This record gives sequence, C-alpha cells and structure tokens, in this order.
Amino acid sequence: MRGLTVVLESVRGKDGPLPALLLLLTVVTGVVDAVSYLRLGHVFVANMTGNFAFLGFAVADAREFSVAGTLIAMGAFSLGALLGGRLGTHCGQHRARYLSRAIALELVAFAVVFLVALLQGTPEGDAVRYEYVFPLALAMGLQNATARRLGVPDLTTTVLTLTLTGIAADSPWAGGQGPRPVRRLMAMAMMTLGAALGTFVIFRFGLAPALGLALFLLLVCGVTAHRLSMSAAPWTQGS
Repeated sequence: MRGLTVVLESVRGKDGPLPALLLLLTVVTGVVDAVSYLRLGHVFVANMTGNFAFLGFAVADAREFSVAGTLIAMGAFSLGALLGGRLGTHCGQHRARYLSRAIALELVAFAVVFLVALLQGTPEGDAVRYEYVFPLALAMGLQNATARRLGVPDLTTTVLTLTLTGIAADSPWAGGQGPRPVRRLMAMAMMTLGAALGTFVIFRFGLAPALGLALFLLLVCGVTAHRLSMSAAPWTQGS
C-alpha cells in the first residue's frame, strides 16, 4: 500500500493522483449498482438518472419496480450529497484530506451493509431491501458530492451521460478538440468493469462477497487518500 501511495504521489499535473483514485471509486460504483439492481429490488443506489426512469415505471405499475424503494434511494442519495457538501465546506481547502474523510464516512456505511449481509444472507425475491439501499445510496451521494467538489474533469464517479456526450460532441468529427479522450474512455471502462465484477461475484458467490469486494476497493482508496492527506503538493489545494 505504501508503494502505491509513493507512485500516486509522484503523479504530476494539477490534479495529481486524484484521477486514479476517482477511477477506482468509479469501479466501486459499478459494483454497488450491480448489487442494488440485481439483488435489492431493481433500484440504483448511485445512478439517480436511472432511478427517475424507474420511478416513472413504478408509478405506471410496472411490477419489478417500487415507488417507495426508488424514493428512499433518491432521498438517501440527496442526504449523502448534503453531507458531502457540508464536509467540503469544512475541509475542502485540502483536496486529499477532504477525499480521505469522505471515504472514511463511506466505509462506515459500507461496513454496516456488509455486516447486515453476513448476518441475513442473500435476500430472496424482488422486494426492495431498505436496510441495504439506504446506507448504500447515502454513501454514493456523499461520493458524488465529493467528486463534484474536487472538480476533476470527466470524473464524477457515478454519472457517465455527460462523459459519453463529451466524447462525441467534442470530437474532431464534430469540430472539437477532443480533450481528455483517454480519461473519458477510462471512466466508462471502469464503470463497466465494476458492474461486470459485481455481477460475476453476485451470481457465483452471493451478495455478501460482492459487498465485500466493494468494501475492499473502497478501503484501498481510503488508506491511499489518508496517506496523501499529509501532502502539501500544489494539487492538494482546493477552493
């Protein structure tokens, strides 16, 4: 872990190692949205755009979707975003410290859900599992607000619609300069990888191992961000 921190600390640029950490958090997002959609009642805990569509489906009486479950996910996500905004007000001046503290709070939420999964086992049926959805959506809202405050272009960790739009709209074929194509493609690849990993682990090993995978990846990010929070490099300076 120390070697990884040293490597990341050596990364130059105005955002330093933040892009690498946010890409890893994007993998976490893919894992947990696979968990929530496939095992927690057809609801997303990170992709709120999808939840607005799901809410419409549920209102129109599509049986696989739940008005209550979708609203709980959206409410918890908003609460997490509020928490992330407040945290940014207090410590956003140091970007690595801010990220470290945000991930620490996320880890608490993930640890609670992982413990619940170990005690309860894999839920059966299509019912929304509120004891899982609420803390996971809260954590994802916090993560999204943190990424927004950090302001690393094209790395929101939870939303890729604008990233995909930017690849096409800013491309040379559209008369643009095509900025950051590798980063944009990496963001989409990491989300897809996370969703694939989450799905594979769920179907082969169950819910708790999938949540354990997300928890492990988040822990790697948290430990690395904590080590970087001691840095005084220019990239750490926020607004």
